[in-house]
This record gives sequence, structure tokens and C-alpha cells, in this order.
Amino acid sequence: MATLQVMTNTGVGKPLEEATVQAFQARLRGPLLQPGDVDYDDARVVWNGMIDRKPSLIVRCAGVADVIQAVNFTRDHQLLVSVRGGGHNITGYAVNDGGIVIDLSQMKGIHVDTAKRTARAEAGLTWGEYYHEVQAFGLASTGGVVSTTGISGLSLGGGLGWLMGKHGLSCDCLLSADMVTADGRVVTASATENSNLFWGLRGGGGNFGVVTSFEFQLYPVGPTVLGGMVVYPMSQAKEVLRFYREYARTCPDELTAWASLMISPEGEPVAAILINYMGDLAEGERLAEPVRKFGSPLADTIGPMTYCELNTMLDDAFPYGTVQRYWKSSFLKELGDEVIDILVEGASNMLSPMSMVGFFHVHGAAARVGADETAFGLREDQWDYDIISQWTDPAETDMHVQWTRDFFNRVQ
Repeated sequence: MATLQVMTNTGVGKPLEEATVQAFQARLRGPLLQPGDVDYDDARVVWNGMIDRKPSLIVRCAGVADVIQAVNFTRDHQLLVSVRGGGHNITGYAVNDGGIVIDLSQMKGIHVDTAKRTARAEAGLTWGEYYHEVQAFGLASTGGVVSTTGISGLSLGGGLGWLMGKHGLSCDCLLSADMVTADGRVVTASATENSNLFWGLRGGGGNFGVVTSFEFQLYPVGPTVLGGMVVYPMSQAKEVLRFYREYARTCPDELTAWASLMISPEGEPVAAILINYMGDLAEGERLAEPVRKFGSPLADTIGPMTYCELNTMLDDAFPYGTVQRYWKSSFLKELGDEVIDILVEGASNMLSPMSMVGFFHVHGAAARVGADETAFGLREDQWDYDIISQWTDPAETDMHVQWTRDFFNRVQ
């Protein structure tokens, strides 16, 4: 009888009889994919093109019942398991070699309650899909800044986004979550039900089970907001970042300002300040004026746009599945002059035109949550910086990884 070789959670391979796999498929509503199936290769692609893993089984769950079956099968056979939402994690946690993937990406249901201003969203949604639905009612919650990012991983890991100054992180907008536990039970976690689990789900990642849906608090947003960026020559980068540091410290909760060192589409190294204002457009224009007048800008794209458009502004810089990526990130309590000098020097010698350095100022509501109120404990006014290497030739991987690590070590 034919068998399928699979990897166990102890790192040892074991055979599964064809009849066992077929019986498992019969209990599912969604497809069960194996190597050689038509949709298999597409189903194992994740956002980071450097990840090329080949699971033995991919369960494309059609609903919670499929998730229960997949969890029970995985546990009973002690299989190596990954859970996929949007597949946007830089390290590729959504897939593995030789094990089973519980793929939630087809679970895209969402219900918006306009009276309560809440959304119940299934775990396979991306932020672009989520915003498409909630913005139909002029509502939103804090989510990702790239539209192809999944709502699951970002929310469970904390979730920095454009609205964090006003409404906190993605996990701060979470009211409840439904989850399948390792023993196949469906539980709900909220402030009043399984509250310890709810604490862990808000920043603790996917360590407690398979979350199948999220209930978010929604807030009035847009649909028109002020957003965009001002771009400066790299020769002014040190001055731009010093200005950005002081400017970001004065931002009201409604205004989020980020910075980036990157290569322009024309191939020129540049510095940029990106802003978004959630409120009266005239007030936003007034608050953006110092950014627009600073230095000698090469370009200024700040203007009215829909909130959905804002959340696609960075999509072209982070395409899905076609680019190799390696990042190093950390938080800084102070963005000092010496750190700025090191960051600008490193960014001036990037190895790829797709690479960049990004800066996020954590402020406002995101910084006012107590350090022990959620599993995301980094709750203070601080700076998140990301050294982002991106390239297309797999032969260059070692070079880019080493460059990124060396750059990061100099900052630390």
C-alpha cells in the first residue's frame, strides 16, 4: 500500500498510509493538498521569497470544522505543524518542510455590526480585504501598513499601524477571539471569558492554539484621510532624521509620522518622512506643513486619499512572494545623534535598490497601555527601527544576510 512520508514534531519522519490520508480528506470540506497536486506549489508560497519549504500536507480549511479535524489529525499523528493566515511573516512560520500546514487563508468571512461598531473577521483575511469591508461603513481598527499582510499574525503579535497613536495597536482593538485548542476544543477568549488566554493572545503570537476569528472594536475613520510622503536627497538624511525625531515627538494622537532611508524608483538614495492624519483635512495640512517646508524636498505626495489607498501606499515596496528578504529589527528608547549617523552611513551603502531602513515612532494610545495589561509589553514612547534587505537573486542571499547582521550590530 502506498504511503506518504511526513515529519513528526520530534523531527523524525514517519509513513502515513494512503488510506489514512484519504480518510482524513473525507472528513474535510476544503481540499487536502500533497506534493504534485495542481494547487500545491501556489499554496506553499509565502510573502518572503527566500522561504522555499515543502510540507507533506496542506489543509486548506473551509471553516472551523476543518480546523478542528486538522488539529486532531495533527495531534493524533504527532506531526510537525505550521498555521498559515496571511503568510506574511519574515521567517516563514506559516510553512514547514515535511509536516502539515493548517491553512486558514480561504477563511475570509466578515460581519460588521454598525450599531456596536464591531467586526467579526475570520482568520484568513488580509488587511486590504478587511479594510475594504469596514470602510464601506466609514470604520476601521488598527491594522497593517501593507495590504497583503494577514490580520491574524499581526494582531496576535501586537500590530503597529497607522492608527496606533489614536486607537492603540491591533491587539488593543481586539475584543474577543475564537480559537481551536490543541485538544480540538473551540473556546472564546475575551476580557470576561478565558481572560488569561485573552491576555496571551494580545501580543503573545500563535502559541496557544489556532485562532479562527477575531472580534475587533471599530472606530470612525475617513473614508478620506491625509497621507503621503515627502522625499529628500540622501545628502540631507542626517538632518532629516534629526528633524523627524523632534517632529514625531510633538505629534498628536491623530498624526502618525514614520521615516525611511531607501532608493527611489529613479535609483537615487533618498530619505523620506511618511505621515497620516486622521481628522479634519485642514488641520492635517497645517500639521504637515513643517515636514513639507523642511530642507530641499525632491517630491511631496501628501494629500487627501482614502484610508484604503493609504494602506496600499507601501505595497509596491513589499511585493508578495517574489522577493528574497532578511530583516533585523529592534526598539530604541532614544533616537540619538550617534545612532542616526550609523543608520545613515549604513543606508548609504545598501547592496540592493529594494533595501531600506524604516523608523516607527510608538506613541499616543499605543504607549499608554500598561506594560502588563497585554502580552505585548513594549509600552512606552519609543522608536522601532527595521533594517530591511530585499533582493531577487538567491545566489546573493549570504551576502545580504551578513550585511544586515553587521549593520544591525553596529547600531546595537
